[in-house]
Amino acid sequence: MAAKGRLFQRSAPLVLAVALLGGFPAFSAEFALTSADGLELVNVQASPGELGGKKGLQVSGDPEVLAAASAKRREMMAAMRARGEQPRGPGTFESLRTNHLAVVERVEFGSGTIELEVAGQPAPGAQGGARGFVGIAWRLQDDNKTYDCFYLRPTNGRADDQERRNHTVQYISHPEWTWYRFRSETPSKYETYADIVPGEWIPVKIVVDGEKARLHVNGAEQPTLIVNDVKSGPDATGGVALWLEGSTVAHYRNLRITPAD
Repeated sequence: MAAKGRLFQRSAPLVLAVALLGGFPAFSAEFALTSADGLELVNVQASPGELGGKKGLQVSGDPEVLAAASAKRREMMAAMRARGEQPRGPGTFESLRTNHLAVVERVEFGSGTIELEVAGQPAPGAQGGARGFVGIAWRLQDDNKTYDCFYLRPTNGRADDQERRNHTVQYISHPEWTWYRFRSETPSKYETYADIVPGEWIPVKIVVDGEKARLHVNGAEQPTLIVNDVKSGPDATGGVALWLEGSTVAHYRNLRITPAD
């Protein structure tokens, strides 16, 4: 049975190499992610899963949370129609944003390297705008709403439309810097193309150095996306979390977190 909601697992995940200083990893820590042990689940459910013959963790939106958000959206739409209004773009429903996270316990990260394998695909019954959104959040604050994040849109990678392909990889910094704010104010600066597909394992590596962050996809030596002005600033620290959007069935495996020296 899948764990879900805000269940707080106290037992540690499988750690292959870890040294603790003040309760947080001082050196590289490796997590197999074959169960939800050691993760705080925020608006998601998680269970051991297998994809392409490889074991990992399957994560999806908590059905009760998704149903509640959908009901509120319908209420907002009905009220807007009654006033003769139309949605004004993605920001119309900003108040309904739900963060879907699996937070790694006992990790504090500012600069360094995060590596793992991810896979994402639209959940059964997801609407046409679903892209299999899957990624990793870092410098996560205690409110579980404030963080930097790189994520992927796997269904865009081989779309028969160049504009969609250009929106395959994304940087965001919630709550202020959403994807649509970046796309509106600085088109193409915080997103780009990568050759990925849904439902297959994708190796990713994030390298953070103060205000600079680099995302490497599929083992590429050169970064796929470069961010030179990380919005949390040069000295911020916080947690690390597996990230997804509620319309996604995501998989994760082999997480390695290496703080900077």
